[in-house]
Amino acid sequence: MPEPRLILDHVYAHEAAHPERIYLTQPLGGGRVSDYSWRQVLDQSRRMAAHLQSLGLPRGARVAILSKNCAHFVMAELAIWIGGYTTVAIFPTETAETIRYVLEHSEASLLFVGKLDTWEQQQSGVPAHMPRIALPLAPASALAECEGWDAITARTAPIGGRPARTADELAMLIYTSGSTGTPKGVMVRFDAFTRAAEGIAADIRARVGPGESRSLSYLPLAHSMERSWGEGASLVDGDTHLFFAESLDTFVQDLKRARPTVFMSVPRLWLKFQLGVFAKMPPAKLDRLLAIPILGRIVAKKVLTGLGLDAVKVAGSGSAPLPPDLIRWYRRLGLKLYEGYGMTEDNSYSHSSREGFAEPGYVGVPLPGVEVKISPEGEVLIKSPGQFSGYYKQPELTAASFTDDGFFRTGDLGERRPDGMLRITGRAKELFKTAKGKYVAPAPIENLINVHPMVELSMVSGVGQPAAYALVVLAEDLRPKLADPAVRADVQREMAALLERVNAQLADHEKLRMIVIAKEPWTIDNGCLTPTMKIKRATIEKSVADRVERWYAEGHRVVWA
Repeated sequence: MPEPRLILDHVYAHEAAHPERIYLTQPLGGGRVSDYSWRQVLDQSRRMAAHLQSLGLPRGARVAILSKNCAHFVMAELAIWIGGYTTVAIFPTETAETIRYVLEHSEASLLFVGKLDTWEQQQSGVPAHMPRIALPLAPASALAECEGWDAITARTAPIGGRPARTADELAMLIYTSGSTGTPKGVMVRFDAFTRAAEGIAADIRARVGPGESRSLSYLPLAHSMERSWGEGASLVDGDTHLFFAESLDTFVQDLKRARPTVFMSVPRLWLKFQLGVFAKMPPAKLDRLLAIPILGRIVAKKVLTGLGLDAVKVAGSGSAPLPPDLIRWYRRLGLKLYEGYGMTEDNSYSHSSREGFAEPGYVGVPLPGVEVKISPEGEVLIKSPGQFSGYYKQPELTAASFTDDGFFRTGDLGERRPDGMLRITGRAKELFKTAKGKYVAPAPIENLINVHPMVELSMVSGVGQPAAYALVVLAEDLRPKLADPAVRADVQREMAALLERVNAQLADHEKLRMIVIAKEPWTIDNGCLTPTMKIKRATIEKSVADRVERWYAEGHRVVWA
């Protein structure tokens, strides 16, 4: 019986079967784009692979990529694999300190420097002796200091044939985004990544149907979700056309260029899209219009077209919990927004909602080949075809992360229905006790708060306090208006009402004492969000630690921090 295909086998098959089919589209600014066919992508990757081999790197050597999503990120990864090496992708927003840690911990031999916004601040994290290659969209300073991709590929003959990798070789080290501490290097073998990518590609194709599938790649490729559901699935499915975003300012235009049939995002961005709609049309007015049978469909179509999502057949959310009311809002517009669940440790191949298994508040049912059970303590345990092979240089942590029968301990708490639907109820490490002595799970309460149109993000805390409290960041369009006393008074009233509504849905030990309005937004730059826009609880709690006791003592229901 022949060995199962690996990811490069799929890629070589596309190169042979339809070499001129466009695979990647890269915006260059000013409305210009570059299209790359499968033949062009593989030609570039084969040339760079030959160059890497000429450097004498040992097989399996780690080669790092520091770049925002772009066509040459994919080409560089293919070059690394074809050459016989292992990819280490670094989040493009990481600090110099974290970049140095990842490069040194992974023992990277070379760095590809790509499309970046803060390279001047980051480059001190790259060891002076480390060889660097600049991708075509790298910052001007990097292009001036490093040898460029284009110059190397122009002078280097491509590797011929179909260089193979073995199932047990490392395809990549994925460093977690560090929301709970120092990033961990997740070891991903070729067989695990391939099985996950194949399963995801099949799941997407079943929903999109035959013909070209279009996707916009903008979530960080250094993160498992985009790597598996974006790049990995597209490498398996040769009918996928992968587009890239130019910048935040051009995002809507990039979406309209791609007109994606598949669109994956994270909760914060789904919420920001909704707030953008509300900024143009008050929620109450939109609700009234959507309730009118024929006009409602016209309005819904116009809203989705304005967002660039009118062609979407598969809309998904992952990485963090999605408020159920937000899911219902998008479905009312006609967008079948489905929530999924996965982790870096299973290549984001775990659970997905689908037709018939799409109740808001649940993350769906196991994907094919995935086994799941709930421990006596309520922890979700997963065994996936995409399972990682351990944490790099951390054998003790690896051993502690698995049950005796091979299930991965996710650290998430959950409940399963008889039909297999999974509901995540919290994260074990996020549970905290108030002075009442009972545990509070913050995520479900935050979901109740985050659906309010005035709220961008929230965090529930209160360790050892008389009761829990919520810290909220107001919506982006609202923050500049707070100098107006009338707006401020309106926010005060709305937050007080929100507090009452939320508390009415909570058990006594979970009820919030107050809502605190954050003075500044939480961003990746100020260290309050991870590169995948999850909140860094410890960082945020530390930033307000010296004020919490005073807030409780003053006894206000709404506090302006």
